[in-house]
Amino acid sequence: MKTFVSIILSVCLTGITRAAPPDEDSRQLVQMPAMMQQHMLANMRDHLTAINEILTSMAHAQPETAAGIAESRLGMSSLERHGAAHMAAVMPEGMREAGTRMHRAASRFALKAEAGETDAAWRALAEVTSACVACHANYRVR
Repeated sequence: MKTFVSIILSVCLTGITRAAPPDEDSRQLVQMPAMMQQHMLANMRDHLTAINEILTSMAHAQPETAAGIAESRLGMSSLERHGAAHMAAVMPEGMREAGTRMHRAASRFALKAEAGETDAAWRALAEVTSACVACHANYRVR
């Protein structure tokens, strides 16, 4: 439990310390067709929901359930479901790299959680959210 708390605090504090003041949004605006923008935002809302479901499963000592959610909704095997190939074409390189880091970390989390390697799983989950924080700190679509 101590590891869980320290990971969550680390991720939260990282996001807080790197956030720009609301009136000074210096993030790069990524322009894309409206339909693709809506698709991307829907994907990100699902990613956040998946992370919440993963955390809930881990908190209830259900790492296999967490692993399944992670791989199917965030991991490398989720790329086709999210239309990643056509979305990548409109993303700057750094945004694509952050997305790839997130998806790979989610797959690592799934493998470690399924194997019962909880410390390694938590570290991989922190990498998932760190990739999200980095992308959101640097890019915007609106």
